[in-house]
Amino acid sequence: QVPLVESGGGLVQAGGSLRLSCAASRSIFSVNPMGWYRQAPGKQRELVAIFTSGGSTNYADSVKGRFTISRDNTKNTVYLQMNSLKPEDTAAYYCNRGGVRGPLGYWGQGTQVTVSS
Repeated sequence: QVPLVESGGGLVQAGGSLRLSCAASRSIFSVNPMGWYRQAPGKQRELVAIFTSGGSTNYADSVKGRFTISRDNTKNTVYLQMNSLKPEDTAAYYCNRGGVRGPLGYWGQGTQVTVSS
C-alpha cells in the first residue's frame, strides 16, 4: 500500500473552493496526527494545517478562516477544505504527519492546486 496518496487538486478561479483528500496507510494514520503542507515553485515547503497530538488544529496565518482540516478515522483519510482561494495559494499540496514531531522522511506525490486571478 502506498503510504500517502493525495487527490482533489485542480485549477480554480480566485474565490473558488476545492477539497483535498489524503488516503494514508493505516500504519501511518492510526498512530500519527496528520497535516497538510504545501510547496510553491521556488519556495520551501510550508505547513498549512495540522492536527496536534491532542486533537486540536493549527493553521498557518495565511489560511486561517479559509481552510479547514478534517479527518475520517474509518477511512484513514484526512481532508483539507479550501475556500476563498487566492492566487498565492497556488502550490503542490501534500499530507504528512502533523503534531510536534513534524513530517515523516518521505512524501507522497502531492496534488497540484492552481488558482487563477
